[in-house]
Amino acid sequence: MLDVVQAFDRQLIKPIPTDDATALERKLSTAARVFKDRDNWLKPHQRMAILRKLASLLDAKRDQFALMIAREGGKPLPDAIVETNRAIDGIHNAADELRNFGGKEIPMGLSAAAENRWAFTTKEPIGVVAAISAFNHPLNLIVHQVVPAIATGCPVIIKPASTTPLSCLAFVELVHEAGVPEEWVQTFITDDNDLAQALATDERIAFLSFIGSAKVGWSLRSKLAPGARLALEHGGSAPAIVDRSALLDKVIEPIVKGAYYHAGQVCVSTQRLYVHNDILSDVTERLVARVEALRVADPTLKDTEVGPLILPREADRVSEWIKEAVDGGAKLATGGERLSETTLNPAVLINPSETARISTLEVFGPVLAVYGYDQLDEAIARANALSTAFQASVFAQDIDVALRAAERLDASAVMVNDPTAFRTDWMPFAGRKQSGFGVGGIPYTMHDMAEDKMILLNRRPL
Repeated sequence: MLDVVQAFDRQLIKPIPTDDATALERKLSTAARVFKDRDNWLKPHQRMAILRKLASLLDAKRDQFALMIAREGGKPLPDAIVETNRAIDGIHNAADELRNFGGKEIPMGLSAAAENRWAFTTKEPIGVVAAISAFNHPLNLIVHQVVPAIATGCPVIIKPASTTPLSCLAFVELVHEAGVPEEWVQTFITDDNDLAQALATDERIAFLSFIGSAKVGWSLRSKLAPGARLALEHGGSAPAIVDRSALLDKVIEPIVKGAYYHAGQVCVSTQRLYVHNDILSDVTERLVARVEALRVADPTLKDTEVGPLILPREADRVSEWIKEAVDGGAKLATGGERLSETTLNPAVLINPSETARISTLEVFGPVLAVYGYDQLDEAIARANALSTAFQASVFAQDIDVALRAAERLDASAVMVNDPTAFRTDWMPFAGRKQSGFGVGGIPYTMHDMAEDKMILLNRRPL
C-alpha cells in the first residue's frame, strides 16, 4: 500500500494499493494486445466525442479536483483552480487538433521516374505509450501525457508521482466514464524505481513521455528499447533580466509570480534575476516588500499564495542551499525561515556566489537570487552560463534591449515583460541542453505520438 498524505501537514488522505511486477506485465500485455487489434481502433470521430465528454465530466468536478490538487500536491487553491481550468481546456485543445490532424500530398511527376504516380501521407498511432509524470501539476501534466495518446489512438500506461497519485486515478476514472475502454488507458501505481524503469524500457513501449529529474530522464533514454521514441521534460534555473528602462510599477508582480508560484516548484520558475545596477536598490526594496506580503499558509485556503514543498527532505535541502549561499557571502534580504515540516518563508538572496548551488542548480523551492549588472551582454552571458536552458524573461521598455536579449538568451522561449513561468497549453514547451528532449504542448505531443505513412499509387496509363 502507498500512504498518500497532505503536503502541508503530512496528514493521511488515504492509502492506495500499489502494482507489482505481475501487474506491470499484465498491463503491458494488455496494451500491446489492443494496439495490434487494428479492427477495433477507435475512429477519429469517436475519439473527438470521447474527449468532448471527458472535458464536460472534468468541468462538473472542477472544485473537487482543485481541492485534491491542493491537498496532495500543496498547490494553493487559487492556483489549483487554474490548473483544473487548464486541464479542461487542454482536452478541448486535443479534440480541436484532430480536425487538422492529417497527412499531405507528396509531389510526384518531378522526374521521369516519378511520372503517373500519386503519393500522400496518413497519420498512424505510434504504439503503446509509457508516461511517467511529476508531482507539481498532478492533473494537468497527466492531461498532457494521456490526452494526446487518446487523441492519436495510442494505448497508454500512466505512472503518476508517488506523492500525488490521487488526481491521476480520479482523472483516469473519468476517462473510462467518457468512453475510453479501460485497457486503452491504464494506471501504474508504484514507488519502486526499478519497476518504473521496467515500464519505460520494455520492448513493447513505442514512446516514453517522462517528466521529472534530468538524472533519471537521461539515464532512461540510454536504456530504451531499440526504435522507441521519447520526450523528456526536466527543469532548469530560469533567468530573468530587468533593464533600467523597465516600468518598475509593472515588473514586481510578474517577477514574484514567476519565482514563487507553487513555492518555486515549477521547471521554468524564475530563479536568477539580473537587475541593472542603476535600479538594483529600488527593485530589491520593492521586491522584498512584495515577497514579505505573500500569504504563506495551508494551500486549501482560498487566499493562500504560497504553500508547502512536496516533502520534508525538500525543505531540508532548500534550507541547506540558502545557508550555503549566505555562508558564501550572499545577503539574505528576507525569508528562509522554516514554518513547518514542509513550508519555508519565501526567500530573496542578494548576490550569491556564482558557484553556489543556488546559482548553478535548480532549487525547486521558494528562493530568488538577485544579481546586479552593468552591461546587457554581461547579464546575457551570465544567464546563459549553465548547462540547462528552458524559458527566460526580459523586462524592458527599450525595444532594442528587449529584442537583443530575446535573440541572445539561450532559451526555447523568451518572455518579454512576462514571467519565465508563463505557459499556455497549446504553445511549444521544450527544454534545451540538459533541460529536456523533444517539444511538449498538446498539439506537439500528438504529432510525436503519431507516425507518417506514405502511400504511393502507380497510375498506369490507360
